[in-house]
Amino acid sequence: MSSDFFIFFTMKLICISDTHNKHHQIPIPDGDVLIHAGDITEGGTKREVLDFLEWFSSQPHQHKIFIAGNHDFYFEKNEIKNIHEIIPQNVCYLKNDGITINDIKFWGSPITPGNGTWAFNEIQSQEISKHWEQIPEDTQVLITHTPPYKIKDVLNNGRHAGCASLSKTLQNRQIEFHIFGHVHDSYGITSVSGTKFINASCLDNKDRYLHQPLEVTIK
Repeated sequence: MSSDFFIFFTMKLICISDTHNKHHQIPIPDGDVLIHAGDITEGGTKREVLDFLEWFSSQPHQHKIFIAGNHDFYFEKNEIKNIHEIIPQNVCYLKNDGITINDIKFWGSPITPGNGTWAFNEIQSQEISKHWEQIPEDTQVLITHTPPYKIKDVLNNGRHAGCASLSKTLQNRQIEFHIFGHVHDSYGITSVSGTKFINASCLDNKDRYLHQPLEVTIK
């Protein structure tokens, strides 16, 4: 007599974004992967980055992933080899690239639409589309700083601040989870066409910590 055993693994993602130097105020739930979707700093200085990395690397989660945001100038102004010298060994920094954890494929990018005033800004044109075309078609968890256009991207003045080029690219991808921030006013989770969109901005539009880390589970 024989028995078949099926083991189903789950992965809990803890999602945060836009902490702007206030990471020490945020109670982080337990989980398997801690993800920060950019704007770890306010002024983008090395001192701010080092403080964040010390805190981030001390979190108990087995895997820790972060991307930069439009405030994080240090990551834009320095060569990648210099950046990797300060990244702790137990932390993964993604800049238009990916990582696979337990067969789950993550991909991250700091790019946001803009006029170049902020870090990692690209004008809404063919140039920004080139970044999104790099997203592998088999990506399961996408981490960007910008939201896609008209999905959890509404500012308090009613204007949509998401990226239209990103939205167009996502129409040709079967992304399971898309984690982002940037637009503090649109914190929360919504599902559209099979993708769970997570705006994990921790601060409100007055930079007060009001929004709890968001949790999602990959089954």
